[in-house]
Amino acid sequence: MTTLRVDDDYYVDNDAGTSDLSIGIFLAVSSSAFIGTSFIIKKKGLRGADGTSASAGGHAYLRNPQWWAGLLLMIVGEAANFIAYSFAPAIVVTPMGALSVVISAVLASFMLDETLTSLGKIGCALCCIGSVVVAIHAPPETLPDSVTEILQQAMRPEFLIYLAVVISVSLYLIFRVSPEIGHQNILVDLIICSLVGSISVMACKALGIGIRLTLNGHSQLGEPSFYLMVVVVGISIACQMHYLNKSLDTFNTAKVTPIYYVFFTSFVITASVILFKDWKGQTTKDIATSVCGFLTIYAGIYIIKNKS
Repeated sequence: MTTLRVDDDYYVDNDAGTSDLSIGIFLAVSSSAFIGTSFIIKKKGLRGADGTSASAGGHAYLRNPQWWAGLLLMIVGEAANFIAYSFAPAIVVTPMGALSVVISAVLASFMLDETLTSLGKIGCALCCIGSVVVAIHAPPETLPDSVTEILQQAMRPEFLIYLAVVISVSLYLIFRVSPEIGHQNILVDLIICSLVGSISVMACKALGIGIRLTLNGHSQLGEPSFYLMVVVVGISIACQMHYLNKSLDTFNTAKVTPIYYVFFTSFVITASVILFKDWKGQTTKDIATSVCGFLTIYAGIYIIKNKS
């Protein structure tokens, strides 16, 4: 259900709400297909780079057309994901990313000679089942009046505390931990990607809502908060790409993508619940079922990670 603003009055359009959720889920699934494929293409580009590897701080992969093809697919996928966040709650869109793990694991077995066992296939099935459960129990969402309203929500103490923790931990990992053991421990760079990613998703959602409001006749282009979100999105995505490239170049793709998904999804859900109050008004049954859906996805991810 989506609450829309017309002039200064509100009305609730159940059909529009259902349609918005369907559009959001379709875009999220499409995004997963593009992104899952991009991981494989970029990996092949990183492997074929002639020069200093990304894990050693080099950028030879920038001269490889395959890496750029993978990047293009990722951009298309991220664009679809970006639009999806303006139609459906982040707590629904983000879990759909499990499908990118499934796709990358399957494609890696064919294109990168990385093994996907029978248990790995079961893990892929669990990811799909969990995603369906989460989608079925999607919470309703209210369309804010403006991007400024979202920024005001972000100024609440609970989200400021979350933001402070994310920034502090990310900076510590970037400057102290990653240079020393990032090439040995798969978790370091992926945690950086995930923490920063949780903020980028919140900014992307705010930006997407701002664009949608503008197209609906309520221009946000004069709001400074709109451009602040553009800056946050740009910086955070650049940081994510850098550390994801390092991780992909160093570790097995079938392990990188599942671990990244688990951390990324967990942090995004946490940020979204704090900022947008996604579970407000939800029954205990719906919340518990959604959590079970997440756990089912995570179980599938764990199996893929250990049996692929």
